[in-house]
Amino acid sequence: MSPGTDKTTIVRLEKLAFRGWPALESRDFAGWRQRVSGGYTKRANSINALTPDPDFGPEILAALEAPYLERGLPPVWRLTPLAPPAAVGLLATRGYRPIERSLLQVCPLHDGFAADPEVTLLPAPTPAWIDAFCHHSPVAPRHRETMQRMLAAIAAPVAFALGEQAGRPMALAIGAVEGDHMGLFDVLVMPEARRRGWARRITESLYAWAWAQGARFAYLQVVATNAAALPLYAAQGFRTVYDYEYRVPPT
Repeated sequence: MSPGTDKTTIVRLEKLAFRGWPALESRDFAGWRQRVSGGYTKRANSINALTPDPDFGPEILAALEAPYLERGLPPVWRLTPLAPPAAVGLLATRGYRPIERSLLQVCPLHDGFAADPEVTLLPAPTPAWIDAFCHHSPVAPRHRETMQRMLAAIAAPVAFALGEQAGRPMALAIGAVEGDHMGLFDVLVMPEARRRGWARRITESLYAWAWAQGARFAYLQVVATNAAALPLYAAQGFRTVYDYEYRVPPT
């Protein structure tokens, strides 16, 4: 967590991100949020602290994990600075291991970001957008319907960005605006288009769109080891507000 970051800010950003990438089912219990989406993405199938230092112990752990076990899904914990310190120790004693330390970063927007003429912003994903995303993300066939339902659940204003050349998809991304923040999700550049500036072009097109929608900040979540993305985001003005890790059960 960055110096000076208060937990009220973290709560606000967490709730924005939950709505920007909505789970198919959500339930709040004892200061935690259970998100379930048929196993598609850890973020949408995880247990998250919703308030600072919520109650925690073996009984609460069991109650929070029950919906996942009933559905045959692994209980995945996403531990942000809101989670009580006791969660780390108790999960460790049960064989849970940490994976994917990730950063939530925020950038101030400004009117200097410009839309790229080869980037189209769609109010809903087209079949071509979905096909490209499923192929290159990749999305398992069993998760494709779930993914489409999740995309349809993102509240407007939302933009599905598609960068193309000669009719071929080069890059994809999603921008979801709520109030003065835009969430940036699922930036994807095709293998043949990498190192050609497409990540910058597609993200800055979304920043320009978000500015016109009244957003003055953008936020994103990025794995801390993503050496390709982090320099770009830093150059655009993103700074880490807090980090988090997933805890996954033993296999």
